[in-house]
Amino acid sequence: MKKLLTIMLISFALGAFSQSPEAMKKIEAAKIALITERLELTPQQAEKFWPIYREFGKQRQEIRQDFDKARRNFDPNKASEEENKKMLDMANQVKERQLKLERVYSDRILKVISTRQLNNLRKAENDFKEMLLRRIRAEQMKRQKQRRNDGRLNDRRN
Repeated sequence: MKKLLTIMLISFALGAFSQSPEAMKKIEAAKIALITERLELTPQQAEKFWPIYREFGKQRQEIRQDFDKARRNFDPNKASEEENKKMLDMANQVKERQLKLERVYSDRILKVISTRQLNNLRKAENDFKEMLLRRIRAEQMKRQKQRRNDGRLNDRRN
């Protein structure tokens, strides 16, 4: 029953690909369902785990956003050698910050769940990303095919 519920949630959430807040909430709910199932969290573990995990997610997102802001207006083909070096250094600093963050939160999370569950968490996160990417690609292919078919119909009408 649990697996069926998770599959239904993921299918439902992955069907919503716009960046709307509702779609993002559905995707997040599907991710939570998958992680909860894969980790087999007890109610006591879940109560302590989810606040730490959400805090970790926010910190991870802030690091990514900081780097994305710096990269947004950066063009390596137009940048000087010094500017390119600065960007490479910044990318390495971001990786170091991410690793440090991972270590800090792994230690905190291990006070709540087992090492087996932590390994399953990493696998569940990766599996979820892969499912999401596959679904996005499938939707893109479907739209492209639909556009081609629409174009053929318009050509035949003219």
